[in-house]
Amino acid sequence: MRHRLARLTSVVLLSLLVASCAGLKFGKDFPSPKGDSIKNGTTTKADLERMFGTPNQVGIKDGDQTWTWIYAQQGGKEDMAKQLDVTFGPQGVVKSYSFSSSFPEDMKTR
Repeated sequence: MRHRLARLTSVVLLSLLVASCAGLKFGKDFPSPKGDSIKNGTTTKADLERMFGTPNQVGIKDGDQTWTWIYAQQGGKEDMAKQLDVTFGPQGVVKSYSFSSSFPEDMKTR
């Protein structure tokens, strides 16, 4: 429940920030994951840091550690954002992940 509340709070704050400032950027841009660059049961924390840099947030979901990368920008015709959420198993390898984006280049490849 706390994780959901924290995530909701993050999304609301991000939305408010994006809505209130022209040309605002939130987070550090990171490359969007392609194909099978992340593999459940194989990809490690070190692999993810090499691919995407340091996560913006860390947390716990159902007892498992999570890392989140978020990048958003406002400007031009529309606001855009992307988010990568990774959940780790006990050995520190990826248990599951999700990626969402409204950037045009990601919308074309998905």
